[in-house]
Amino acid sequence: MTSRGRILAAVEHREPDKVPVDLGSTPSSGISAIAYSRLSNQLGHTDMPVRVYDVIQELAVPDDWALDSFGIDVVDIGRTFDDKPSDWRDVELPDGWKVKYPRMYEPIRKADDLFFYDGEGDLIAQRPAGATFYDQRYFPYVDGYPSNYTDLSKAMGKVLWSALVHSPWNHSAEKGFWDDLRTRAIALKAKSDRALVIVAGCNLFEWGSFLRRMDNFLMDLACDTAEVERLLDALMEVHLSTLEKVCAAVGDVADIIRFGDDLGYDNGPFMSPETYRRFFKPRHTELVSYVKKHSSMKTFLHSCGSLYPIIPDLIDAGYDILNPVQTNARDMQPERLKNEFGRDICFWGGGIDTREVLNCGTPSEVKAQVKRRLEIFSRGGGYVFNTVHNILPDVPPENIIAMYEATAEFNGSAT
Repeated sequence: MTSRGRILAAVEHREPDKVPVDLGSTPSSGISAIAYSRLSNQLGHTDMPVRVYDVIQELAVPDDWALDSFGIDVVDIGRTFDDKPSDWRDVELPDGWKVKYPRMYEPIRKADDLFFYDGEGDLIAQRPAGATFYDQRYFPYVDGYPSNYTDLSKAMGKVLWSALVHSPWNHSAEKGFWDDLRTRAIALKAKSDRALVIVAGCNLFEWGSFLRRMDNFLMDLACDTAEVERLLDALMEVHLSTLEKVCAAVGDVADIIRFGDDLGYDNGPFMSPETYRRFFKPRHTELVSYVKKHSSMKTFLHSCGSLYPIIPDLIDAGYDILNPVQTNARDMQPERLKNEFGRDICFWGGGIDTREVLNCGTPSEVKAQVKRRLEIFSRGGGYVFNTVHNILPDVPPENIIAMYEATAEFNGSAT
């Protein structure tokens, strides 16, 4: 099988020739710039700059050597943008690591903190000293909902996830962007047999929390339902307009479209199943249905946390793929998930615990957990190997190497 065929077979619940592997095809399946720098140094790739394509989470673009060395089967179309040295600027992180940011993003250093301000002088994001990602500092609707949503796009643009958006969307305001996106996607597909992902967001619950702030929006779901409905309807207009353009540009080129909407935390969903079904499930269903009607792309939902009570609803909404499969959250045991839902949704992630094992275990412990997870999740297809969310800065390079050695060994034994 080609890498693309392997990914599609897994998503369609056909057992591929070996388990497909991801690194960096989405901003929830990637590697931090610091961890990637250490890994590159360990493996002798010291002559290449570490490029941070997602500045909020400080995620690196995996270079071709990494994709080839670790047998990666899928890539993000966004990697085709910012393809010249002049597209990047040098940035030194407060802990001394030297990396490159996209040139359009220039942080301001104050003591050991990094800050981003927008064109109106508002503080959008801050990376505190000792932190490894940026915090949101501006919440456009924190004091209440607007009377109308004619300026919704402007408000969204003042949220860090939009103001500091990763590629290709950092170029979306440029003339000819959609034609350029298609041209680059076609060229990437022609030169690579890896599956292609386009990240599209289309968050609903998360945009409520980005705009109103999490505490306010959670209360609104119970106490101000009319305003919640009004906001979600306005967001749907924005998202469907985006999906129309995405499907027209790359719907016949990309293999997977990635949505995001973190619905859970460690102990369960942020809301009851009934609340999810009232506010979000119908709208998620509409977004997925649009993609399936207007493209050949598979639908991928990134949603952190304990989602067990609402996984049947996510399946019913039409999602093909669930990520990051947070197995250290309540009721998210690998065996349970595979046995109950493995025939109906593809699990993308969950391959090793990033909270305690990948970062704190020995290489032998890493290998043991990876192989056990592969045995559980890969039966009958329906699985793409990835970590539980991104590889963070505290992960030693030898454990990353051990993780990919384990996938190669498992796949070698499976063929």
